[in-house]
Amino acid sequence: MSADLRALTEVSAWRPLLKNVDAVVNCSGALQNGPHDDLEVVHHHAVAAMAQACASADVGVIQISAAGAHLHATTSFLTSKARGDAAIQAAGGDHQIFRPGLVLARHSYGGSTMLRMLAAVPLVQPIAMPETKIQTVALDDVAEAVSVALAGNIPSGFVGDLVESEAHSLRQVVASMRQWLGFAPARREIVIPEVMTRWVSKVADQLVRLGWRSPLRSTALKVLADGVTGTPADLTKFGAAPVRSLTQSLESMPARSEDRLFARMALLTPIIITTLVMFWFLSGVIGFISVNAAAGVLEDVGWSRGFAVASVLFWAVVDIAIAAGLTHRPTAKMACWCAIGVSVFYLAASTLFVPDLWLDPLGPMVKVLPSIALALVARIALETR
Repeated sequence: MSADLRALTEVSAWRPLLKNVDAVVNCSGALQNGPHDDLEVVHHHAVAAMAQACASADVGVIQISAAGAHLHATTSFLTSKARGDAAIQAAGGDHQIFRPGLVLARHSYGGSTMLRMLAAVPLVQPIAMPETKIQTVALDDVAEAVSVALAGNIPSGFVGDLVESEAHSLRQVVASMRQWLGFAPARREIVIPEVMTRWVSKVADQLVRLGWRSPLRSTALKVLADGVTGTPADLTKFGAAPVRSLTQSLESMPARSEDRLFARMALLTPIIITTLVMFWFLSGVIGFISVNAAAGVLEDVGWSRGFAVASVLFWAVVDIAIAAGLTHRPTAKMACWCAIGVSVFYLAASTLFVPDLWLDPLGPMVKVLPSIALALVARIALETR
C-alpha cells in the first residue's frame, strides 16, 4: 500500500489505512522545502493527523525523528520535525520517539551520499567545516530500537537520541569513510572557505527547481554547521544492544566494489551531466552560427539550398532541446535516450549522404561515439534508490 502524505493531513484520511494495523513506524522526511516537498505537511500536519487517528484506533506510533529536533532549532527541517514530535505526544496514544544522528547504512542517501562523494575525491581531500561534530548510528541499530519498541519492551512516551557515545569531527568521519571504501589517504586537505560553501548551497537550492535534490543544499550545510549530535539514550535496559560506534558501524558492513563504484559515480554524475548539457547546447548554437557552412556541405552532395538550411536549423533546435531535457531531472533519463538516438541517426545519415566526413582530419564523426557512451553512462548514473 502506498499513499501521498500531502493527501493525509486529515484524521479521516488515515482511518482506512489503519485497519488491522498494530503500529505505525513513521520514517517519512524531507530535507528542505521545494516544488515537491513541504516540510510542514510531511513532518507536522500529516504526522499530527496520523497520531490522532492512531490514538483513537489504539494503534501505536513509532516516530523516527532527527537528533537536534527542537522548536528553537536553526532550520525548518528540525523545527518541523519537533512540531511533529510534539503533535504525537499531544495526541495521547501509545508512542515512542527516536531521534537518530547521521545514519550509516549499506545504501546511502542525502548526507551519507555526500560523505561518500567527499571520500571518493582522489589525491586531495576537499572539506568544509572540518571541525564540526557528528555522532553516527548504524541503520541496523535504528531497526533494532524499533523492533524492541514493537515488542513492547520500551514504555510509551519514550523519547531518546539514537547516537553513538563519542562525537567525531567531520574530518574524522570523512577519513573513516575514505578508509572504509578502500581509497588511499588524501595527500593534502583543502578546506573550502565558508563563502564558497554558501555559494554552492545557493546554486544547489536553485537546482531543486529543476528537480535535482543535491546533498549540498543550504539546509544540509546548516545542519552540518550546527553539528549532528545528541545525548545517547540507554536502550540496553530495554534489551537492545548499545548503539555502535562509527568504527563498529563501518566494520559491520564491509565495503564492496559496488560501494566504491557508487561513491565515484556520485562524484562524477554532476560532471557527466554538465558535460552533456554543454555538448548538446553548444552543438545547437554552433549549428545556428555556422548554418551556411553546414548547409554548404549538404549542398555539395546535391541537396537544395532551402532544404539544407532547414535541416541544419531543425537539428540545431533538436540539440538544444536535448540539452534542456538533460538539465531537468524528471526528463533527464529520456533526454539521455534521445541523445543516443539522435547521435546514431547523425552517424547513419552522415554515412549515407556525406561519407567523406569519416575521413575529416578533425574527426567529427569519430567524436560522436564517445558522446553516445557518455550518455549511456549518464542514463545508468541517474538511477536512484
